[in-house]
Amino acid sequence: MISDGDRIIVGLSGGKDSLTLMWILTERLARIPINYTLFAVYIDPGFDNGFSRELHNFCARQGFEIRIEHTDFGILAHSPENRENPCFLCSRRRRQRLFEIADELDCTKLALGHHKDDIIETLFLNMCYAGAISTMHPCQPFFGGKFTVIRPLAFTDENLIRKFAREREFPVFINPCPTSETSKRREIKAFLQQLYRGNRKVKGNIFRAMQNVNPAYLL
Repeated sequence: MISDGDRIIVGLSGGKDSLTLMWILTERLARIPINYTLFAVYIDPGFDNGFSRELHNFCARQGFEIRIEHTDFGILAHSPENRENPCFLCSRRRRQRLFEIADELDCTKLALGHHKDDIIETLFLNMCYAGAISTMHPCQPFFGGKFTVIRPLAFTDENLIRKFAREREFPVFINPCPTSETSKRREIKAFLQQLYRGNRKVKGNIFRAMQNVNPAYLL
């Protein structure tokens, strides 16, 4: 995923996943035989009661340099013209801006904090709401290979990340998005958690199934 000399944008959201990713990518630099440069970026969606300043102060205490991009992406996504799927539009605009910043900073890689649970949830989201069997890839080229999105936590359980963030005493930033508690992803997460409680092997089986696809038995 990462090579010597890489210049990498790290997309921070303020959540435990991206903060864990930034900490790990920074910490390992002192003990590995390669070097790379990290640029933390937070795309502020523009809602009232945001946490940009608090996130900036936390990153400063950790020794992370962070760029805060103030936008109106979240507000536009929740406007009357786009009530059907605000999460999709907001996410798309934020990702587009990250690619633009990567180009500006001469970065070829974009690191995101998606983990194993995110990948499973995306599979179910795409099946239920997009009619497609697909999910996020741990290492995914875009724009003909000009940029590569990497997800170093792709094989890590969310519970392990949650434990790590708690042990490191990462702050909990409250998401000001008005639909953060009612998104389709939350519905899928709740559904999957119910399955996991019934059989602790289910999560591992679903994750392995994405690496064990038999096209002969698909329509």
